[in-house]
Amino acid sequence: MSEQLISTIFEKLKNFHDPISNKALDRNNLALNIVCKDGHANISLNIDPKNEYKYKDLSIDLNNALKEIRGLLSVNIVFTAEKNTTIQNKEKRRFQINAKNIIAIASGKGGVGKSTFAVNFAVALKKINKNVGILDADIYGPSVPRMMGINEKPKANENKKLIPLEKYGIKCMSIGFLIGEDTPTIWRGPMIMKALEQMFNGVEWGELDYLIIDLPPGTGDAQITLAQSSKLSGSIIISTPQDIALIDARKAINMFNRVNVSVLGIVENMSYFICSNCNERHEIFSYGSVKKEAEKYKTNFLGELPLDKNLRIHSDEGHPICLSDPESNIAKKYLEIANKINKI
Repeated sequence: MSEQLISTIFEKLKNFHDPISNKALDRNNLALNIVCKDGHANISLNIDPKNEYKYKDLSIDLNNALKEIRGLLSVNIVFTAEKNTTIQNKEKRRFQINAKNIIAIASGKGGVGKSTFAVNFAVALKKINKNVGILDADIYGPSVPRMMGINEKPKANENKKLIPLEKYGIKCMSIGFLIGEDTPTIWRGPMIMKALEQMFNGVEWGELDYLIIDLPPGTGDAQITLAQSSKLSGSIIISTPQDIALIDARKAINMFNRVNVSVLGIVENMSYFICSNCNERHEIFSYGSVKKEAEKYKTNFLGELPLDKNLRIHSDEGHPICLSDPESNIAKKYLEIANKINKI
């Protein structure tokens, strides 16, 4: 419903133009952002604060136009003054790290296997002889410590930078290394941003071929800040095939498009299940929807990963399946994806 309402709002807004840049207020306008929930819309437009007075009439016109939309209960229009995030300003990134490729693993919603993918993808890259690090940026639900089988705390070097913990030849950093496994992270936005910056700039990562970032699910402040402030090479979107997951996957794709980060591809996770008794394939969450979505957004379809009991067992035990069962079908699929990304 929210996605449909956003589309209707864009249909109305595309007839209006930014009074300074003269750009249409459509989906291609990276300064424009629309969020809808339960019939309430929040619309933000990034502007130069010195020109704020020139947007007064536009605000009135937009409010009047949007009143006609059926099902829209309220509209809040704000003009923000965020820093320019175009390609020309990428050298001024807040988060700096010496990695040839920085890839964000993202999903529009939780529970689709994003962290499991991030860990096994990192291991698969290591298996093709790449120097790999993994940053667990999921502040509220860090999974990398458990999935990598690490229960130590990182130490600081003489430069007061944290030394990432290494397992299976992969450098790892997670907020989960610094707090107890059962300790909730009850932090507000500024604290989260400070913690993320510390895990970038305050860690002695060394030289990496790939840094894999396990993003929090969703498209909130942490995700946008990381996308804008780190020199991302691209992102990989994880989704299960059912419609409810794809709605949120589209949001993740659109978020990256808006901040000029390329989507390297989409993975259909939990695509099917092979019954251990009858050996038949069962498509529990529908099938093929993610591939169609990749075609729609003109990005790579990286492959299908099954719902696999052994994957869950090995992840809980801290033994990534690409190492613990390298000849398994799912381990081979992770290697295929790693090779695809390495060639992009």
